[in-house]
Amino acid sequence: MTIYTGRGDQGQTDLRTMDRVSKDSQRIEAYGTVDEVNALVGVVRPTGYDGIDDDFSTIQNHLHIVQADFANPTPEDEDPVVREEHVEELEAWIDEADEELEPLESFVLPGGSDAGAALHHARTVVRRAERRAVDLAGTTPVNAEAIAYLHRLSDALFTFG
Repeated sequence: MTIYTGRGDQGQTDLRTMDRVSKDSQRIEAYGTVDEVNALVGVVRPTGYDGIDDDFSTIQNHLHIVQADFANPTPEDEDPVVREEHVEELEAWIDEADEELEPLESFVLPGGSDAGAALHHARTVVRRAERRAVDLAGTTPVNAEAIAYLHRLSDALFTFG
């Protein structure tokens, strides 16, 4: 079996429902940008800290769920979707990390280390993914928890960075 099929050569791709859509559709833009975030989180992992590496691995798996959620216009009960507990897990990590940080008194400049800069880069791409998801939600029903997850993820990446 080869990795290529040629099915996308004419600028269309399949949704999870096997409906064909243009590769520049709002839906593809939303989950494609989430894919970009996932790759950027992968640049940071492994950090050498087991707890953080576990969190980043979980985030990457959650991002696959966000992608599946956006790729499926008509999810059924057994289909992967972002749920409130995914958002709550991020919130718990943010709260835990925030307890160890000094209060912010100035703007944070991205950088400080390769990993820190990569997390800030990932954060900015998450914000773009969120904008793409909000744009999609303006024209078609979208799981609000998936958008909330992206919004919270940008906060988490800022906190971790």
